[in-house]
Amino acid sequence: MSRVDQPLTLACGQTLANRLMKAGLSEQLSDREHAPTPQLEHLYDRWGRSGCGLIITGNVTVDRHHLAEPRNVAIEDDRDHDQLCRWASAAKSGGTRIWVQLNHPGRQANPLAGRTRPVAPSEVPLAIPGAPRPRALTGDEIEAMVRRFATAAAVVKDAGFDGVQLHGAHGYLVSQFLSPLVNRRDDEWGGDLERRMRFPVEVLRAVRAAVGDAFPVAIKLNSADFQRGGFTEDESEHVVARLADEQIDLIEISGGTFERPAMMGSTARQSTREREAYFLTYAERVRSHAGNVPLAVTGGFRSRSAMDRALADVACDIVGLGRPLCVDPEAARRLLADTGHYAAAGTPRIAARALLGRVVDLHAADALLDVQWHTDQIHRIANGLEPNPARPWWFTLMTTVRRNGLAAIPRPRQPVKSPE
Repeated sequence: MSRVDQPLTLACGQTLANRLMKAGLSEQLSDREHAPTPQLEHLYDRWGRSGCGLIITGNVTVDRHHLAEPRNVAIEDDRDHDQLCRWASAAKSGGTRIWVQLNHPGRQANPLAGRTRPVAPSEVPLAIPGAPRPRALTGDEIEAMVRRFATAAAVVKDAGFDGVQLHGAHGYLVSQFLSPLVNRRDDEWGGDLERRMRFPVEVLRAVRAAVGDAFPVAIKLNSADFQRGGFTEDESEHVVARLADEQIDLIEISGGTFERPAMMGSTARQSTREREAYFLTYAERVRSHAGNVPLAVTGGFRSRSAMDRALADVACDIVGLGRPLCVDPEAARRLLADTGHYAAAGTPRIAARALLGRVVDLHAADALLDVQWHTDQIHRIANGLEPNPARPWWFTLMTTVRRNGLAAIPRPRQPVKSPE
């Protein structure tokens, strides 16, 4: 029976000590020049000793002018080589593998962070009040973007990290190219699915060429966008099959976007919640399309028993953990030691709902609060403190505004007026 404590050897030859993976969580802990900081080193030294066989960093952008959050690490060249080396060394001190998650936010860029108009495959803004209309990338800019990912991957390898993961989920740039809702191009980069998937395929090939055959390259992919007219499960199956034909070492399954945060469990049915993993059913469905490429599933896993069952059923090969490691940095070690362990995560929720619902989109605000509350816990660990599960929701609301400005608080959607 496959269990979380079993090792896994990837196609490139790298072996992971067990099947637990710390999934990417945006840390927002760079310095003002977007280089890694001593706080990141401390955080990853702690997570590196957590017991996970693999840890994946949060958003590392390939363009410092386009950031998902104000304090994202950016890699455009080797200017921060020494800081990156220290970050990698700290993370590996406990014997785990660390991969860097390479990303570009596209239209989900925070305009206050990059102070540059967001870019996207097409000029389709987020369906969020106040979101700016992005500028459509030119063909030359898309080819340059592919090279950005390859350059960043080469820098990461040279700094001593163990692999890279391309972020192709959650509505960021790679997944924007896949979505017919966002990608409305009629050139070689958009239109039918074959052309829409060209960008992630070209990025994968360029990264592989830059790092060689023995360095792990993975991708995080949406099962679906959960939006009408968006990227569907049927399309995702085709993309998985296409990527499996390339030289790829791992596909992580997730889902959702900023507009529909399915990765937070917002769309999960009760039967799905009982299985714990939000995207396990899709992973089972897509398994045959992935061939020999291992699948990781992130989102919702909490108990060792559910993890072992999913692995034994070959629904997935790796279990991704995110929020539980923010509340308990030792959660993986406890799961490995105790087959009855349950790795809890925080569940913050806005109070005074009748009053605040008049000025805030509560559904979107709850999802934002959940992310930012766990970010606050990450910052506590990075500063040498223990997590605080009792942290009040309103305190996180204040730190969210301080980090991202009042524009971060989602306003209620205005009803569309019918013509008179």
